[in-house]
Amino acid sequence: MKQIFLGFGSNIGNRRVNIEKALDDLERYVEMKLIKRSAFYETEPVGKKDQSFFLNLVAEFETSFSPDELLTVIKKEETNLGRKQRDHWDAREIDIDILFFGDECIENGTLIVPHKEIPRRRFVLSPMAEIAPEFIDPRSGKTIANLLEECVDQSFIERIA
Repeated sequence: MKQIFLGFGSNIGNRRVNIEKALDDLERYVEMKLIKRSAFYETEPVGKKDQSFFLNLVAEFETSFSPDELLTVIKKEETNLGRKQRDHWDAREIDIDILFFGDECIENGTLIVPHKEIPRRRFVLSPMAEIAPEFIDPRSGKTIANLLEECVDQSFIERIA
């Protein structure tokens, strides 16, 4: 089993329900075991500002899926949960990102893990620091806590229940 971290976001519909349903659906796979999850965070949209704020959460899982298998499962779950194809920075019913896949750095035609923007994204670093502050980003060699301290992102973020 491989330790992974997934980021969840939603800003259309009942955001909390969308994320809870995504977590529940992923946990139903025998290849996925939920270990820990952060609180919810209300966050300002990045890129395209004229839309509703997001609800975000980071969860730690253990999985026996390969990175590509996991991506296929995530895309299927997003579709099942009502995600529509829109432009890059547009609103989303649900967005599930593979943040970290153990200590691997993956760059193939379909997947880049860890995402190169993580050090500049408070909406990822804050919830992740809540559950895994000492996890080391394999790309930078820094802990999540260190990356959060150094993060220059000034976007609004608030931890909520």
